[in-house]
Amino acid sequence: MGEMRASVLTVSDRVSRGEAEDVSGPTAIAILAGLGFEVDWRVVADEIDEIQGALREWIEAGTNLIVTTGGTGFAPRDVTPEATAALIERPAAGLVEAARAAAKHPHAMLSRGVAGITGSTLIVNLPGSTSGVEESLGVIRPALVHAVSLLSESDTRHH
Repeated sequence: MGEMRASVLTVSDRVSRGEAEDVSGPTAIAILAGLGFEVDWRVVADEIDEIQGALREWIEAGTNLIVTTGGTGFAPRDVTPEATAALIERPAAGLVEAARAAAKHPHAMLSRGVAGITGSTLIVNLPGSTSGVEESLGVIRPALVHAVSLLSESDTRHH
């Protein structure tokens, strides 16, 4: 398998307007870079069109893994799961289910993040907090490289 490419999309009205500093995105970047991914990063507002625009661009570019941070909660503007789900061709719910189940924070169960595959790209929604990103990626990290390698194989039959 060649170079693994990941993209991190921070979804936050406040960060996109320059009113807050993004800490969850850089946390995800550091963890993914540690796994050997070449990582791209972008910030968008909590708007379905902006989220989907970034996701589509990365999917079309053949990005192996897209991780979003933020916009997965119960607030009215938290639309990351809806934006993502509309683009997913094959769900991979086990990733976010495992992350939620292993989380220590009592509010982790309020994360509505989804995960799935579009083409050969794996997309995973993570919470917008640094601890949520660290915990979630800590749980799914062992499976990420394997998942990406399976998606990049031309012959995915298992022997």
